[in-house]
This record gives sequence, C-alpha cells and structure tokens, in this order.
Amino acid sequence: MKIATVTCRELPEPDHDQEPLSAALRAAGHEESLIAWDEGEADWSAFDLVVIRSTWDYHRNLKRFLEWVRATDACANLHNPAETVVWNAHKRYLIDLAERGIPTVPTALIPAGSDQELQPLCEERGWRDVVVKPAASAGSYMTHRAGAADWSAGESHLAALRATEDVLVQPYQTSVEGHGERAVCVIGGEPTHAVRKSPRFGDDAEAVELVPIEEDEAALAREILAEVAPGLLYARVDLARDEQGKPQVMELELIEPSLFFRQHPPALDAYLAALERYARG
Repeated sequence: MKIATVTCRELPEPDHDQEPLSAALRAAGHEESLIAWDEGEADWSAFDLVVIRSTWDYHRNLKRFLEWVRATDACANLHNPAETVVWNAHKRYLIDLAERGIPTVPTALIPAGSDQELQPLCEERGWRDVVVKPAASAGSYMTHRAGAADWSAGESHLAALRATEDVLVQPYQTSVEGHGERAVCVIGGEPTHAVRKSPRFGDDAEAVELVPIEEDEAALAREILAEVAPGLLYARVDLARDEQGKPQVMELELIEPSLFFRQHPPALDAYLAALERYARG
C-alpha cells in the first residue's frame, strides 16, 4: 500500500508513535510518506490511504485545517473521515455526548466574546476546583486549573481566552490523581490497550504507563463509538471515575491521538490489519 501519514511542519512535542509505526509499515512492505497537512503540493489522491497522525498544530489554524480535511476527504481515502474530524474538532461534542445520555464530565461552554466570569459560574454549579481550557485545543494547550481558594488567576485566564475563542469550564476530577485518567485505545472498532495518564497542565510533560483495560471502561468506549462514530480506523477514549467510581468521558480523541504503541507494541499488528481493511474499502 501507499500510505500518507499526515503530520504538521513543526511538532510541538515528539510523536513517540511514529518510529514504531514507520518500522512496522516498512516490515510489512508498505510505502509510507510522512507529509505535513499544509504542505500545499501533495497529491493526496495518489495514496491508498491518507491517515491523520500528528497534526498537532491544527487548533492554531482551525478554519484552514478543516478546509483541508474536507478537500482531502473529497479526493482521497481519508481517516478518520471529514464528518468525524469536524465534529470532534470543537469540544462542544462533550455537551452533545451528555445530551445523548453518555456519562460525561460536566461541561460549561462559554462563547467567544462573552462577559461570563468564572466565580459566579462555578458557584452556581457548586464547583470549587475547575479546569479552564479552549474549546478547540490539542494536548494541554492553554489548560489552567483554578479554585475557590483564589479565583483571580482563573478569572484572568478565562478573560484572555474568551476574548477570541470559545472556552470550556469543567470541575476538576480528583480521581485522576488516584485511579488516574485512563486512555482506552480503540483500533478498528476494538479496544486494544489502555494507559494511565498523569494530570497535565500548560507545558507539563506527559507521563503514561500501561494498565489493564477495566471491563466497564471498555464497555463505555464501545458504547460511545457505536453511538457517535462507528467504524473508525482509530480512536482514543479518555476516561475518569466520578465520585461514585463510575467511568465518564473526559475527552474523545478522534483526530490525531497518540496511541501509545511503545507501551503496547502488539497494537501495531491490529493497526496494520485495520489499515489493510480500510485500504480495500
């Protein structure tokens, strides 16, 4: 197969998946081209598959990225497909999930240009420890934790963000410090492995470790994808436990998630098999 693996011109952090993925593709006899999404001269139609892999700057130029996604989907075998990417690019999807009855971390969406302040919003909802972040972002970009002990820094962060973009406010999930945030990797529709991720803000480095997939976490991941995006090549469902110990969605990563192949190399076999299925259509 001829596969275009889509990245960006300057990675904001290393993509630890790329080396093992490229090695596995070479070993299987496939031809891979690593191309930035905004390269401008690529003929995407020349590839059997165009796979979004590490476009980790897309939130900085969202309109242009989504234009590229739609145009590429129209002429090439793009994964994940445009409809899914567009829906997942703005984190209002979390509110959509909650409205569908899927357990989701409570989320308030503050539109760009609003004069909404943080403290009254949180007091109305009974939130004393919250996370404030852009509604379109990757990694932990501009993610800030604020609390009732001192709202001032959180107010400033919210004001700076809402001046130009939509913002999310969510209650901080204390379970991420114990059980941890669990990232369930799903390849070809089936959960393959999970990692525990440490809490991450701003420019913090990501720390992960392989963990078993809990049965209720795998069940929720399958339920979510069957409901909103069945048949995807890849997905990652990031979960945290609520106060009753039940899993709920923190993030649904359907555009360019790390899949932690180094932590679980057997997932590469599942990924290659899925690539071959999707190339055949």
